[in-house]
Amino acid sequence: MEKIKTADKEAYIQNGERLDDLQRNGLYIIQDPDKFCFGMDAVLLSGFAADHASIAEGNVLDLCTGNGIIPLLLSAKTKASYIIGMEIQPEIADMADRSVRMNGLSDKIEILTCDIKEAAKYADAASFDMVTANPPYFKVGHGVINPEDTRTISRHEVACTLEDVLKAAAFVLREGGYFYIVHKPQRLSDVICCMREAGIEPKTLKMVHPRIDAEPSIILIEGRKGAGAETRIESPLIIYGSDGKYTEEMYTIYGY
Repeated sequence: MEKIKTADKEAYIQNGERLDDLQRNGLYIIQDPDKFCFGMDAVLLSGFAADHASIAEGNVLDLCTGNGIIPLLLSAKTKASYIIGMEIQPEIADMADRSVRMNGLSDKIEILTCDIKEAAKYADAASFDMVTANPPYFKVGHGVINPEDTRTISRHEVACTLEDVLKAAAFVLREGGYFYIVHKPQRLSDVICCMREAGIEPKTLKMVHPRIDAEPSIILIEGRKGAGAETRIESPLIIYGSDGKYTEEMYTIYGY
């Protein structure tokens, strides 16, 4: 894909936004530091899903899509024929949609501004081969939380819970379909319990460690709808080597 020219990109960017190079297929993404920027977790999830899913020209749904980072990366890393991203925040969904159009991917990626709790209004049952999710990590506690703040909605279970994510995934996934989620190790039991309750069996677990001598900071889980009970634990992914630089596996995931 030809790189986007400076004159072309200006038509898609609004005040306060920036354009970042994804280092994949000439793709770029629009970001807003004051509203939403994707993190390493989303990149790791896209790499994990692309490496594990056995889909050929299938349909993919990305829940809690944010600014569309996972659909964009999956369009480059997989053979998915069509990818839909669902995002509840209109301004963030609009940013994702503009990135899709800017990259000329409107025929392959669709961004829907909707509540995933109402997924049945926008997607048929058992109509997707794969679902990905980078959901809010933190339960709503007793602290002061602004439910209108975009970063709060992205990080805390204000607009949707883990149970909501799994219910939506189970509804749209075909039997045997793949589910991929990134979350925090502290919520591992919650994730596994919710997956099983939704009929999605955890099949592969991968821990992500900042350094080889540090506790895991991220978990990546693959599930299959209707599969039997058996979970495989993969070798951990180490983000930084002893020299403080990315490990070779990380460079491969990022596409450098």
